[in-house]
Amino acid sequence: MDVITAKELRKNFKVKQKKGGLGGSFSSFFKQEYKEVEAVKDISFQVGEGEVLAFIGPNGAGKSTTIKMLTGILYPDSGEMKVLGLSPTTDRKKLAYEIGTVFGQKEQLWTHLTPYDNFMFFGKVYDRKKEEVIKRIDEMKESFELESFMNTPVRNLSLGQRIRCEIAASLIHSPKILFLDEPTIGLDPVVKENVRSFIKKLNRSYNTTVFLTSHDVGDIEKLCKRIIIVNDGRIVMNDSMDSLKYQYLNRKRMEIRFKEEADAENEFRIREMNREGVRILKVRENEMKLEVDTKICQVNELLSLMNGESILDVNIANIPLEQIITEIYKGQP
Repeated sequence: MDVITAKELRKNFKVKQKKGGLGGSFSSFFKQEYKEVEAVKDISFQVGEGEVLAFIGPNGAGKSTTIKMLTGILYPDSGEMKVLGLSPTTDRKKLAYEIGTVFGQKEQLWTHLTPYDNFMFFGKVYDRKKEEVIKRIDEMKESFELESFMNTPVRNLSLGQRIRCEIAASLIHSPKILFLDEPTIGLDPVVKENVRSFIKKLNRSYNTTVFLTSHDVGDIEKLCKRIIIVNDGRIVMNDSMDSLKYQYLNRKRMEIRFKEEADAENEFRIREMNREGVRILKVRENEMKLEVDTKICQVNELLSLMNGESILDVNIANIPLEQIITEIYKGQP
């Protein structure tokens, strides 16, 4: 069952223009000029119940504008959308009781209060009974390992602990959908893994739908089953993570180390490799890095061009997901 549907959403903004110099009339100097910017252009998609979706794109692609429309913060200029069967435009207050939001760079917790006191406060905000809130706190405290700092003022928590509490606070009213905007920004690698485990457990334990935006490829690869990529206000890809990787699995990254530094024989081999389907990325001393399209040229063909006795090591890997996404942003094949 789809819990989010968006059809042909559009949103334009008027942006102030900087004036160039002091030329022109006196009155025009004080007159503000605006430019119309299309932030979102005919975006359509659906999100299923219990799905963990990555909604990503470069800065200015239209991600935040789309999320703000789905949560009722902004109204679309045109198009239709439903979240849990409600219209974010006309049913914003009702929808707020059904969704949670976490923005990695914006705090919602009162820093002078403890996590426990914050959770009780948010329970009141969402009109939950005290007994219900306490039960919910106990569930999250045990499931997400918050016990050790439940009674420590938020200002004294580490960044990783605070982010976990931010997410927990957004769940106090048992929302069916959680919108996460850059939840691991600024965190060290260990804490990032803890937060990702936290989100996975949330999805498994409560079947919560997670709508994630992130510039961290690790978040996308480790959490999401489907990915929507937006650029310049439009969707440029909407596919499963498995399908995305499969489309690019024909491209391999090869790193070859030789026993001696590049000599005439190695230079000959390099020239031989300059063929269709092979791109030489780097040649330095006794190392060579290549990118190979195996639909055109097989890896064993390349290796057969070399003197096997001079090879010290060969490493073959898939193209990094980060590079794949960057190429999709740029509209490359």
